[in-house]
Amino acid sequence: MFRTRAWLTGWLVMACGILGAAGFAPDKDVAVVLKNGAVVVTAPPGVHLNAGFMAVALKPGTPGSLKAGPMPPATAQDELKQDIWRGPVIIPVSGAGLPAQVDLVVTYQPCTEGDGGICYPPQDRTLRVDAAALGSPAAGSPASPAPAGLFWVFLGVFGAGLLASLTPCVYPMIPITIAIIGAKGGGKARGFALSATLVAGMAATYTVLGVLAARTGAAFGAWAQSPGFLIPVSVLFAVFALSLFGAFELALPERLQQRLQGSGPRKGFAGAFAMGLVLGPISAPCVGPVIGTVLVAIAQKGQVLLGAAELFTFALGMGVLFLAVGTFSAALPRSGDWLVRLKQGMGLLVLGFAVWNLRLVAPAWLSYAMWSFTLLVAAAVLGAFRPAGNLPAGLAKGVGFLALALGVLLGCRAVEDGLGLTLLPGAGAQVQARASGPWMQQDLEGALAQAKASGKPVLVDVYADWCAQCKELDEKTWPDPQVAAWIQAGAVPVRIDTYKLRKDLAARLGILSYPTVLLLDGEGKEQRRILGFQNPPEMLKFLKG
Repeated sequence: MFRTRAWLTGWLVMACGILGAAGFAPDKDVAVVLKNGAVVVTAPPGVHLNAGFMAVALKPGTPGSLKAGPMPPATAQDELKQDIWRGPVIIPVSGAGLPAQVDLVVTYQPCTEGDGGICYPPQDRTLRVDAAALGSPAAGSPASPAPAGLFWVFLGVFGAGLLASLTPCVYPMIPITIAIIGAKGGGKARGFALSATLVAGMAATYTVLGVLAARTGAAFGAWAQSPGFLIPVSVLFAVFALSLFGAFELALPERLQQRLQGSGPRKGFAGAFAMGLVLGPISAPCVGPVIGTVLVAIAQKGQVLLGAAELFTFALGMGVLFLAVGTFSAALPRSGDWLVRLKQGMGLLVLGFAVWNLRLVAPAWLSYAMWSFTLLVAAAVLGAFRPAGNLPAGLAKGVGFLALALGVLLGCRAVEDGLGLTLLPGAGAQVQARASGPWMQQDLEGALAQAKASGKPVLVDVYADWCAQCKELDEKTWPDPQVAAWIQAGAVPVRIDTYKLRKDLAARLGILSYPTVLLLDGEGKEQRRILGFQNPPEMLKFLKG
């Protein structure tokens, strides 16, 4: 009976708090309609929608398929530099093989703005619509990017393919491959034709990859925001980067390489095309990081024709040197130190991408540590630890020393953040707050027991890892010396993630939005609560009652 009464009381208090503080109901005050073949989600003034949680999908068990997107460009960014929308968000939708009426599940996450702004958990709204009101896969396919933007996209993909041809897995194979297909010594016209056929085979392989990535884009694009995708992909790219740095060699098994390459010359156009088809798997150890990045972008856009065209363009960029050598029988520059430096530079870019990919799912200390490691590797690649024999090498060494200094500083920040030590100026307030009043993590039961023994109240900071205002509390309010001193002297502090780690406490504490800060007595009875980000003076006023 007590738990039921406490549960009801919590929810009533939370409801009153929302009505009084924000006047906003996340499940009602955001308009969701279907208009002109698009789902339109509109937040009221003073509320924005988080781009990372927006999705439209069929209700599970509905036959047929639904294509949603592309999402419109973000109109702004929040405190964590995450994309957000203000005003209506228009999402084109099209379907095939659907029944007469279908239920669309529209997911969005609203956040109120201004002082005391709060972020609500992602909301699922069901929208029943007539299938005839949806676009067809042909008529309702997403619009292509503007011509100017499209030019730079294809130019970037073409450049990525050209760089991929300079990797150690591809570059040394160019003269060998041209010799195998018989393009050298037969005249420029025949050499060009055979080389172009080889490139066409390469393009066929990569175009199929582009189509597959785009076809799975509707599901893949939403999943690509989750830790279950970001962490494995980032680890894979980090492994590729270490291989490019020379830590170890990635290669296909020798027997498989021999089977793909075959034995004896592959004369004629059929042989050239077949050789192009197998160049993709053979070059995978070096090309994988580059093409993996392109495939992720294609899957998130979900546009089949654009995805196929981008990977076709990638193959053309990769085939430039094959065409040049096959046509003019030109001798390529010898593999040497320049190729090693190029390989290491690509490894640095791939490693940076892996670290950047984890910026929203890794704790702060780990992010500092990963960027520190990346900058220390950059220092080594740029020659900070090698003698400089000429001016370009000296300039590179200077940049390497700068990367080394930044890497050391970020490493110190990682130690400060992870262990609560004071190593650098400017971190004293935050470190002092943590050292003098350490927060318990996820252990409300332990905090209540400690509070009951000491006679102090329990200060509960309820957060979610996607909540920008929660991180503002961590950066601006809790490290404040006066707030930290009050916590040390007057409370048992505990942080709880009721969205992911302690879902069992969400109903018990009446949590409907983030951040929520509560004061409980030793028996777990709520004394008072406050919603949203609060600056230090407001938080002190709340704490002191």
